[in-house]
Amino acid sequence: MKIILLGMPGAGKGTQAQFLIEKLKIPQISTGDMLRAAIKDATPLGKEAKKHMDRGMLVPDEIVIELVKRRVREPDCANGFIVDGFPRTIPQAESLRHAGIDIDYVVEIDVKDDEILRRMSGRRVHPASGRTYHVTFNPPRIPGKDDVTGEDLVQRPDDNEETVRQRITTYHAQTKPLIDYYAKWAASGDSRAPRHVRVQGTGTVDECRQRLFAALAIQCDFRQDRH
Repeated sequence: MKIILLGMPGAGKGTQAQFLIEKLKIPQISTGDMLRAAIKDATPLGKEAKKHMDRGMLVPDEIVIELVKRRVREPDCANGFIVDGFPRTIPQAESLRHAGIDIDYVVEIDVKDDEILRRMSGRRVHPASGRTYHVTFNPPRIPGKDDVTGEDLVQRPDDNEETVRQRITTYHAQTKPLIDYYAKWAASGDSRAPRHVRVQGTGTVDECRQRLFAALAIQCDFRQDRH
C-alpha cells in the first residue's frame, strides 16, 4: 500500500505513520527527516534547505522532489511506502504523478490552526539524540532538561511561535489546494488516481489511529495493540 499523509506541520502525520509502518511493514519516507539529515551533514542541499526552514518557508520543490525520487527506488519500498510531508504543492504532486509513482491513498489529517500553534510552539528537542518533548503534552521530568542526559533542551527555530504562524499561512496558501487537486483527479475516473480520505486529527493518539485504520480499511485489534 502506497500512502501520502497530508496535513499541517504538527497535525500528527509522523506519529500516525509509525502505526502504519508497524502494521503494514512498509517504510516511511519523511521529507522532514531527510532534510534534517542533509542539514546535519551540511550537504549543499541541506545548507540551502536550512535557509528556508529557519524562516518558516517551504523548501524549494527541486530539492524535495530529488530526495523523494531517490528514496522510492530503494528495495525496501518495493511493497509500498508512507510519504510524510510530501507533496506540499501542486507542482510537487504533478512531479510525483509524472514520475510514474502511483499512490493508493491520500490521507488528510485535519487539525485546526489554533491547535497546531499550541502543539508546535510547545515542542522542545534534545539536539544530540533527537528526543522530543512538549511543555504541556509530554514534559520532561525536569523542566528544560533531557530525561536521559540532563542536558539542555532547545526549541528549534522552525517551532517558535512566529515561525509556526508563518508555516500555517504557507500551508493554507500552497498546500491546501492539494486536497482539491487529488479530489478532482479521483473524480476524473483515472484508474491511477489515489483515493482521498479525511481523518480528524484531534483527540487522543489512539483515537486518531482508529479513525485512520478505519479509513484505510485496515483490520486491527486495538486493545491488543496497546500492550
